[in-house]
Amino acid sequence: MRRLIENLEIFAIDVIVGNRKGFRADCFRVFLSWLAWLYRFVTQARLALYRRRYFHSYAMGCTVISVGNLTVGGTGKTPVVEMLARKLQQRGRRVAILSRGYKSVPKPFLVRLWEKLTKRGQGFKPRIVSDGTALLLDSRLAGDEPFMLAKNLRDVVVLVHRDRVKSGYYAVSRFASDTLILDDGYQYVRMNRNIEIALVDSTAPFGSGHLLPRGTLREIPANLARATHIFLTKCDVGSDNSELIAQLRKVNRTAPVIECTHHAVALHNIHTAEVVPLEYLQGRKIGALCGIAVPASFHSALRARGATIVLKKDYADHHRFNKREIEHFVNRCIRREVDAILTTEKDAVRIPRIAVSEVPIYYMRVEIEVLRGHEQIEKLLDTITVRRGAQAPSL
Repeated sequence: MRRLIENLEIFAIDVIVGNRKGFRADCFRVFLSWLAWLYRFVTQARLALYRRRYFHSYAMGCTVISVGNLTVGGTGKTPVVEMLARKLQQRGRRVAILSRGYKSVPKPFLVRLWEKLTKRGQGFKPRIVSDGTALLLDSRLAGDEPFMLAKNLRDVVVLVHRDRVKSGYYAVSRFASDTLILDDGYQYVRMNRNIEIALVDSTAPFGSGHLLPRGTLREIPANLARATHIFLTKCDVGSDNSELIAQLRKVNRTAPVIECTHHAVALHNIHTAEVVPLEYLQGRKIGALCGIAVPASFHSALRARGATIVLKKDYADHHRFNKREIEHFVNRCIRREVDAILTTEKDAVRIPRIAVSEVPIYYMRVEIEVLRGHEQIEKLLDTITVRRGAQAPSL
């Protein structure tokens, strides 16, 4: 059943991005276009109701930073959240990251029932991925991105729950958090925020140009006007983005635009934790394994480092690997005499540990690098940390 669902998901994505041709794909696109029209009406109506105060947004009593985007996946959001959380924590802020835990696995029914019965009257409690001192959940229960953030950030609380308003109150009361970061929060307008950061992929700023489910846009491009800051991601070093920035200025005239890129730092062995430099890839024969939204970007990064991709296997986004799949791919790589298997950091948390084979498995550690707009980043951080507890008016 899982394989059938993933195959349908891959087919739908291929139709949306235009990789599928033929009568069946064309008919499906027409159907999706009608749904996209309905989706646009619903999303715009919802925003209007919040804007006119028919729906209530909640204040947290502390600084709230939202990091999100207009499109589905692929903008490099997690490294940006990690960078902001680390810099704010280093400046003395008590940071908590609030995530919905996309595609995390629910606890077994009997466990949930027992917890509900035994914790009745104890109030709300989200999943605590990290309490700031230790990892408390694995990637199955936490979700890929929350687990990655909790693993890479010390002294930062990471909470998962669909109701991030309640999670925010819990972070403030239980952990005395004074700064909340909404992970993937651009559409989560139930919570007031002081800083609204929108990420725009420089290689595909408005996705496929169509709204969900016909395309990859969550909102119309005009809604970028809500952003207080715009991060232009996946920029090439030395590239001229003035034309794109001018296009963004048509919908948002005031938000600072920070140009940045996601650069690989090192390779980490998922079994031994060995760290090797990126130069290792030069001239190597590689097997590429991933389950992310845009696998082509990962493949390009490997080739840019001089690797030759001999074998590759792409799965649906957030695919949870099993041992049989990994062992099968490892055996194929052995037969093709590849030097190493490479995957992404997000995929690495979902790969089960197997007996170490003669083919090492590495994930590529990626961090955000600001190319232009350093002064705007510093100004943003200063605005938040200039006085402990001080905060700008909520949006």
